[in-house]
Amino acid sequence: MTTIPFLPRFKAAALTLIVAGSLGACAVDSNTGDRTLTGAAVGAASGAAVGLIRGDFLSSTLTGAAAGGAGGFVYDQIEKR
Repeated sequence: MTTIPFLPRFKAAALTLIVAGSLGACAVDSNTGDRTLTGAAVGAASGAAVGLIRGDFLSSTLTGAAAGGAGGFVYDQIEKR
């Protein structure tokens, strides 16, 4: 049985697009969206830098984006109080 070497990366990219599209359809406050997006961008950049050093660029970038987005959302919720 032969395997397709790029299939795991394709699955990860497809899942990322599906999740991003689903979240993009949500109606959120402009500040919430901005802070979450900023957190995700900073997290993705940090994850990409770590991934370049470690050699697992894609997974580190996605993990950093998820963590940064979550951090940005939590920060926004704290600021609203």
